[in-house]
Amino acid sequence: MVHPTGLSTLIIMSEDLKKTASNGHENLSLSPEQQAQINEVRKLIGPLSGKASLYCSDASISRYLRARNWNVKKAAKMLKQSLKWRAEYKPEEIRWEEVAHEAETGKIYRTNYTDKHGRTVLVMRPSRQNSKSTKGQIKYLVYCMENAVLNLPPEQEQMVWLIDFEGFNLSHISVKVTRETAHVLQEHYPERLGLAILYNPPKFFEPFFTMVKPLLEPKTYNKVKFAYSDDQNTKKIMDDLFDMDHLESAFGGNDDTGFDISKYAERMKEDDKKIPSYWTGENTPSGVPNNAPSLDSIRLDADSESDSEKVDCSPDPEIDKEIINPDPNIVVNHGDRNVNNAGADMH
Repeated sequence: MVHPTGLSTLIIMSEDLKKTASNGHENLSLSPEQQAQINEVRKLIGPLSGKASLYCSDASISRYLRARNWNVKKAAKMLKQSLKWRAEYKPEEIRWEEVAHEAETGKIYRTNYTDKHGRTVLVMRPSRQNSKSTKGQIKYLVYCMENAVLNLPPEQEQMVWLIDFEGFNLSHISVKVTRETAHVLQEHYPERLGLAILYNPPKFFEPFFTMVKPLLEPKTYNKVKFAYSDDQNTKKIMDDLFDMDHLESAFGGNDDTGFDISKYAERMKEDDKKIPSYWTGENTPSGVPNNAPSLDSIRLDADSESDSEKVDCSPDPEIDKEIINPDPNIVVNHGDRNVNNAGADMH
C-alpha cells in the first residue's frame, strides 16, 4: 500500500476556528494574565540558550499554552517534549538534498504566493505519493513545515493547506502513517494551522475521516473544510482568500503553470541558505544570544507529571462539515450544498 503523508497532514493540527477564519490573524496581544502564564512556563522549563532560547519566544510559548487550553503545567510538559524532539531530530538541519527525492512528484510543496492574510500556503496532493518509507515521508513533511514557518511574515504565525484530491483512491489511505504524523504535528507544531481546505474529496473519504477522529485534538477537525469545484460559494470563498491570478487552476484559480520540480528545487536551495541566520539570532530581537549552540546541548528532564497522563483528545460527537467563508455570515454545508444566510443556525 502507498502511504499518504500528504493526506495524513491534512487532519492533524488544531486551533480555535474563530481566530483565523475571518481575518487570518491571531490576536497576538497578551493580557497580563496570559503573560504571567507564559512566564510560569519559562520557570518550569528552566534556563535555555541558543536555539532553544530562540524557539521559546513568547509567541511560541503562547501557542503551546493555547494547545493545552492555557494549562501551564501541561503546556510546559508539551514544550519540554518538543525541545527534546528538536534536539534529537534536528529538524532545522534538514536540507533540500536530503528530501528532494520525496518532492519529485509535487505531493507537498510551498506555493510562491500567500493568502490575502499573509499566510504561507502548502499544497498537498496525496494521490502523488511516491514513497513507501514512513521515515522518508515524515522527514519531508518536517522539512516542509520548517520551510513554511521560515517564510511566515513577522505578523503571521499560521499557514493554509490546500489539499487536492484529484486521482485519490483507497490505496492512498494509511492509518499507520496518519498516526505517526499526527504525533509529530500535534505535539511539535501546535497552533500552526489556520485552515485546511479539502478540494473535491471523494465520498469514501468521510468514513476514513471519521475513523481517525480519535487521533485528533478536540478542535482539529474544525480546521478542515470541504470545498467543491462545482459549488458557487466555494468559488467565492477561494476568491476571498486568494489572489485568483496566483491561485493554481486545480483550485479554481487562473494560474495553469503547474508544479516544476527544477524551479522548486532552486527555491528550496535558496531558502536553505536563510536557515543559519534564522537560528543564530540575526533576525531576532536584540538580547538573544548570537552564538547558538546545537539543540543537543540542552538537557531537559521530564517533569513530575506521569508520562502515562494524557491530555483528553476525545473529539466532539459531530464533525464540522462546513465550508467557512472569510465572511462569517455565509456558511455552506457540504452535504446538501445549502447556503445559510446571516442569522441562520450554524451546523
